[in-house]
Amino acid sequence: MIDTTEFFGEKTKRVLAFGAHPDDLDFGAAGTIAAFTAAGIEVQYCIMTDGDAGGFDDRDPQETAALRHAEQKQAAEKVGVKTVHFLGERDGFLEANHEVMRKVVRLIRQVQPTIVMAMHPERNWDRIQRSHPDHLACGEAVTRAIYPAVENPFAYPELLHEEELEAYKVPWLWLYGAPKERENGFVDITDFFDKKMDALRAHFTQHPDVAAMERFVLQQCTANGQRAQYDEQRLAEAFHLVAVNADDTIAGF
Repeated sequence: MIDTTEFFGEKTKRVLAFGAHPDDLDFGAAGTIAAFTAAGIEVQYCIMTDGDAGGFDDRDPQETAALRHAEQKQAAEKVGVKTVHFLGERDGFLEANHEVMRKVVRLIRQVQPTIVMAMHPERNWDRIQRSHPDHLACGEAVTRAIYPAVENPFAYPELLHEEELEAYKVPWLWLYGAPKERENGFVDITDFFDKKMDALRAHFTQHPDVAAMERFVLQQCTANGQRAQYDEQRLAEAFHLVAVNADDTIAGF
């Protein structure tokens, strides 16, 4: 198990958090993100699809996309995030192809985060709803981009030569929505749980039963706290932490 408390100080300069759809980050990591921003750490979001195929009302997909952009911006504000990037991919059609990866590489080189967050690229068989194909594609695209493309000046050379975006080595990758056997880091979000719930409630088009959603999220965070062996009634979010460039990392091995 990795101690996550060390990341909430000077060690972490910036965090760039990716989600496949508006609301994914709020379900998976908003409590942790609120803890980061409370510690004075800058967090930026990148939402990879417009969420145009989500919701329960009969409305035009373009209207849905506009609403979900607005919802995500409101949700981000609840946890102290001021910058939200939208890649504009079509909901349900996200793929880990070179067009998407180039966009991810560009953004990571621009932001130069200490931590990149993304959805887990492995399917979770315990609850397959966590493994929407867009979720898996988000994790795969970001993971492929981080190594080797972000740190390889010969990958997407136009980013270097035309946009002057230097290669950058990402220190840490935090994956959320992981299979339980992969989770090796927990963050106590008890003090930030209300902010997480406020962020989730901002996605009003996605919750036909708000009370059921709230019960589900509370149950998940309670179970995570128990798995982390925190004191009774502490709440947590769980991650698969990957050291991409540690002190002993050798490229290619």
